Amino acid sequence: MPSGILIINKPAGWTSHDVVARLRGLFKERRIGHGGTLDPMATGVLPIFVGRATRAVDFAMRGDKEYIAGFRPGIITDTQDITGTVLETRPSDLSISSLKAVLSRFQGDILQLPPMYSAIKRDGKKLYELARRGKTVARDPRPVTISELTYLDRSKTGDYLLQVVCSKGTYIRTLCHDIGTALGCGGAMASLLRTRSSEFTLNQAVTLQAVEEAAARGEAASLLLPVDRCFSAYPPLFAGPDQARLCRNGALVPLEGDPGIYRVYEETTGAFLLLGQLERDENGRGHIRTIKSFYEV
Repeated sequence: MPSGILIINKPAGWTSHDVVARLRGLFKERRIGHGGTLDPMATGVLPIFVGRATRAVDFAMRGDKEYIAGFRPGIITDTQDITGTVLETRPSDLSISSLKAVLSRFQGDILQLPPMYSAIKRDGKKLYELARRGKTVARDPRPVTISELTYLDRSKTGDYLLQVVCSKGTYIRTLCHDIGTALGCGGAMASLLRTRSSEFTLNQAVTLQAVEEAAARGEAASLLLPVDRCFSAYPPLFAGPDQARLCRNGALVPLEGDPGIYRVYEETTGAFLLLGQLERDENGRGHIRTIKSFYEV
């Protein structure tokens, strides 16, 4: 069965779940998940995990994201982007210098109020389900980190393009809305391109059409990246035959090295076995404790 990571360049108009459903058909594999939802209007990097690689989804979602967002001043909508209902329009004679001055307020660790049009649940109901019924409920601000927020250029439609590097859970729609509030003219997100998700970049992404064409040739699996690419920040360790057997049995594995997290491979085949924590016992002997296994069962 196919197993690995596929970086999709998501087209506009598709939900992340639409992409997953299409790929399940192309790969003939039910075990497919995505690493971080993109709104239907958004495009760009959508990591897809196929087969046993779905065990890495939670790890992949923890990393920073990078976006290019179109900010449109002078408009306030119920969804905080231009796909929503316009609630208010205001005059906007925005200068680039005033925009840059405001951006500095949103860098670093900030609190962000999640939008009503989001998949966050309240009393078992998703907020967007309540919003569609005209309801608004209290939400608690959430801490997020904006590592970078810079002005890039004007788009062909006149929107202001912003580059954003941020932590998991950041709503770029809300960031645009809040920037508009700080400017006094209001604002909404007009476009969104995700250029990086954790270590996966737009340069690695393929289109759905490319996957469809490869599947028609019986070559879709050739587009998959190995799952250990998620853990490239951690050093490797190699397990001999007896140690690899212990790995597959979920036991503590005697291996030596400095305490820390490692990628563990089978020495003879090079197969990626697991992500593990190297610890030492009271006698100073090292062993690996499994964090998540990835060997084929």
